[in-house]
Amino acid sequence: MATKRMASLPGTTDRRIDALLTLLAENSTIVISGAKIAKEIGVTRQQVWRWIEKLRAVGVKVQGHARSGYHIERMPDILAPQMLSHRLYGTPFARRIYHFFKTDSTNSVAMRLGESGEPHGAVVLAEEQTAGRGRAGRSWASEKSSGIYCSVLLRPPIPPAHAPLLTLIAGLAARDAAAEDLDTLPDIRWPNDLMIRHGANGGRNGSRKFCGILTEMHAEPDRVHYAVVGIGMNVNQAKMPEGIEDVATSLRMETDKFHSRLELLIRLLRHLDRYYNQFLAEGARPILRRFAQVSSYFEGKRVRITTATETFTGVTAGLEPSGVLRVARDDGRGTEPVLSGDVTEAP
Repeated sequence: MATKRMASLPGTTDRRIDALLTLLAENSTIVISGAKIAKEIGVTRQQVWRWIEKLRAVGVKVQGHARSGYHIERMPDILAPQMLSHRLYGTPFARRIYHFFKTDSTNSVAMRLGESGEPHGAVVLAEEQTAGRGRAGRSWASEKSSGIYCSVLLRPPIPPAHAPLLTLIAGLAARDAAAEDLDTLPDIRWPNDLMIRHGANGGRNGSRKFCGILTEMHAEPDRVHYAVVGIGMNVNQAKMPEGIEDVATSLRMETDKFHSRLELLIRLLRHLDRYYNQFLAEGARPILRRFAQVSSYFEGKRVRITTATETFTGVTAGLEPSGVLRVARDDGRGTEPVLSGDVTEAP
């Protein structure tokens, strides 16, 4: 069966730059001549030089050797589609990867792809976002080539009422991926925040957020046409922007180590594929069971809930089958589902 051609999106990384990056990375121990590179990727030697300069500008350490060529000093931490697709073979995410050095929002790009009929499994990546966003219209700081800014287009055969489960699935995938790089296991704060408590950088009290998830969709009352799951993970930032330094952190800040964004993203997408397929095959039960195992917010957590109309405190009482949080209110009004709003730990 013929595969639908990938959409042509303004600003996406030229696939020949992707090929150049992959060629250098796969031959990192040798010097490759400019003539050989030009022939391999089908451009002029002058174009090769210009693209080498572009890669250097985003932090790729390429060493030039007079009259002999170029070699890469270390494996680049660029989320290059070719390097990703090789490692994601067997998943729907290997086939259609859109990479930007800079874009406004990966979720916005993925929503446009969904509207234009892009197939299930398309992935949108950015080294930098100029208008990254989180829930409730909040902005998401997207330092260049320091975090994972990724949106995945899904076409799940589910009713809109079950869409919250997609956020839980992404949260579990991101949590499992990050856990391999941390000494302290991450927590999931319902519905979309990944938290780290007592990091290595000074043993700070409380928890800090290092990853957030934004799920958007286009749906009718009885079915989801498409959903976009956006994942923003702080990986190698050395510090947080002013204003969020008390509530946010990065994997590097917590471990004092540099982390491979490429390896993290590969693990994240493979976990996402596994949880998503499990959800389609077995329903919500295994997803809710896993969430209960890894999230302190599932049950028995004192929380403050802030919605558009009120703020109240209570104790979490598990999740409904649709993935919605249940909270036993302190004011005696019983236990009720929290459809939307901010959840924070209450003293």
